[in-house]
Amino acid sequence: MFARPKPLIRFTCAPEDKGVIAEPVPAKTHMPDWFRKLPAFDREQRSVTDTGLTVKRCMPFLDAMTTGWILPLAASVRLDIRDEGRTVEAGWEFDKPMISNHGSHQVAGHPSEPRPPCKFHNYWSVRTPKGWSCLFVPPLNRPSKLFEVVAGVVDTDTYTAHIHFPFFATGEDGLHVLEKGTPLVQVIPFRREATAIDCEIAAETPLEMADRKVVHRNTLTGEGWYRRFARAAR
Repeated sequence: MFARPKPLIRFTCAPEDKGVIAEPVPAKTHMPDWFRKLPAFDREQRSVTDTGLTVKRCMPFLDAMTTGWILPLAASVRLDIRDEGRTVEAGWEFDKPMISNHGSHQVAGHPSEPRPPCKFHNYWSVRTPKGWSCLFVPPLNRPSKLFEVVAGVVDTDTYTAHIHFPFFATGEDGLHVLEKGTPLVQVIPFRREATAIDCEIAAETPLEMADRKVVHRNTLTGEGWYRRFARAAR
């Protein structure tokens, strides 16, 4: 029997940009420094009620960080934030636009007001197989201190133009440098038919209650249970 080929996501750029702009990378290869330095176990915190384990041993936390791809900033940018974020100006040496502005009226009432909405320009087309879309979110569990990208879903099986990313500057007043390769968004492909699921809201059955309690107690017996059994059942 021949194995079915895996779905393929393609990131494509203009020929003159290949080898020049920063390239997308698997999210699992772009872990932040604070996470790399974090020990998996803190002996000083261990007690009767605390195992001393850190989020480095938390599979749900780690899975969120390592899912999908990181789409980075194509080239270095200077971000000048003034007036408590009310004024944002950007500059760069690259020969293509890197940042532009949105009209504030487009997000009237947004909690980030009075910070103006801006937009990172991206030069990678994202292409997925028929029936697949992509969720674009700020890199999960690694927030930037300087900006917050607005999340969005795009049908990347049909929309193959460049996708630019609205954001709000959240940094302190001053001149900041965003280096080439700075993570902008996490790209998470998903099959659209997987979201076509009905919802039921009800009290759990005795069997569901028993199952929930068994899973919870197993989780308490050791930090490796979820990794060995819950993940293996997928």
